[in-house]
Amino acid sequence: MRVGLIGGTGFIGRHLQAALRARGDDVVLASLREPDTSAVAVRSCDALVNLAGEPIAQRWTAAAKERMRASRVDAPRALLDALARDAHHPPAYISASAIGYYPPSESATYTEASNHGNDFLGELCAAWEREAHRAAELGMRVAIVRTGVVLGVDGGALGMMLPAFRFGFGGVIGDGRQWVSWVHVDDVVGIYLHALDGAEGTFNATAPQPVTNAQLTHALGRALHRPTVLPTPTFALRAILGEGADILLSGARVLPEHTIASGYRFAFTGLDSALRDLLH
Repeated sequence: MRVGLIGGTGFIGRHLQAALRARGDDVVLASLREPDTSAVAVRSCDALVNLAGEPIAQRWTAAAKERMRASRVDAPRALLDALARDAHHPPAYISASAIGYYPPSESATYTEASNHGNDFLGELCAAWEREAHRAAELGMRVAIVRTGVVLGVDGGALGMMLPAFRFGFGGVIGDGRQWVSWVHVDDVVGIYLHALDGAEGTFNATAPQPVTNAQLTHALGRALHRPTVLPTPTFALRAILGEGADILLSGARVLPEHTIASGYRFAFTGLDSALRDLLH
């Protein structure tokens, strides 16, 4: 298979590149910054994967929010417009999305069939996915991967947490009751491969057993043999991240119902086994 990959130098992109090449696929790297050039570069590919997006983990200024929207909505639109002008384009389009699609809640449980939230992230993810579905108008098979909190030692949420936890400074964030719908990076890659190999629709890239922030904190402390007694105060997060602190202080219990029904089998269903694999 020949796969066009946008966002291939990011955390998930690096892992997906390695997995594709390991199974003998060709990878063509492309960029949303040059839609016409990228459309030509991927015209002979069997599928196009778009992982690009401005990082969410930053202070949410008006300018930052605009960059998040532009990278997920305007830039894919320009690429799809360029693909539409070419008589040849990949037959499949696989787009990243995120579980920020769902409203924050401590009591609700969400699946791929649930509605999106009306907050900034919910509306952003919904707009992101609407652009991805435009690929169907070009006759392309469309798959969307709503990614949860990705655990890997070389990036993602765990990569940012490890330094503090290794020095014994890790602790619960806020009240610790917020849900963390986590996923091992190998399973994120596995779900993208599953979509590339023909699965269609929307897939939650979240492990079947989500945990609370307190449970994640204590599991990581056990895995590293470090204390987890220093809570991260809410006011400090808001001082640093502003509105962006909401992604750490709130969460959602997201289950991969359609992902499992489509035939994907998770390599890591429980948090302790995932952390053992990553940290030992």
